[in-house]
Amino acid sequence: MALIATFAGVMAALGAIPAFSPGGFPVPITAQSMGAMLAGAILGRRRGAAAMTLFVALVALGLPLLAGGRGGLGVFSGPSVGYIVGFPVAAWVVGWLTEALGAPYRTVLGVIANIVGGVVVLYALGIPGTAWRAHISLTAAIAGAGWFVVGDLAKAVVAAAVARGVHAAYPGLLTTRASRRARDWHDAEESTPVR
Repeated sequence: MALIATFAGVMAALGAIPAFSPGGFPVPITAQSMGAMLAGAILGRRRGAAAMTLFVALVALGLPLLAGGRGGLGVFSGPSVGYIVGFPVAAWVVGWLTEALGAPYRTVLGVIANIVGGVVVLYALGIPGTAWRAHISLTAAIAGAGWFVVGDLAKAVVAAAVARGVHAAYPGLLTTRASRRARDWHDAEESTPVR
């Protein structure tokens, strides 16, 4: 629970970095997509998604945690809705890929996981949401999202570098397939009746 709350706080802290809207595009560029990458890469799929779900719930309750001091139910009717609700999904995908890749955490593979979950998946949810709520064509929403690509790729690299450092310091933090198999084997041994 402490880790989930901490990463919801990290996401809120990233919202303090000023946002800006390039070329009048209705969705601002923020640092918060990196928060979803960090949560998944460091905490794994379940806890990472839970941290982002907690963050989104706090925003829905009215806390001004989104970049630019935005919060409340109104943000879910705005052009950023797809990205906001996509944060837990992105964290889950990054975490799932990170767990599947196993330990030790490798930076290059971590960057790939961050790009798949934190860029591709987040855009897949965010772009249609922008087109719907900003009343623009899907093509225009895709073109507008082009403003985000370079920055989001840089965030994927930074998040992987941070995750590498955290996993080097706390190697048991991430649940991987191997650690799940070992835990399941241990649990099976513990539950075997002694004759």
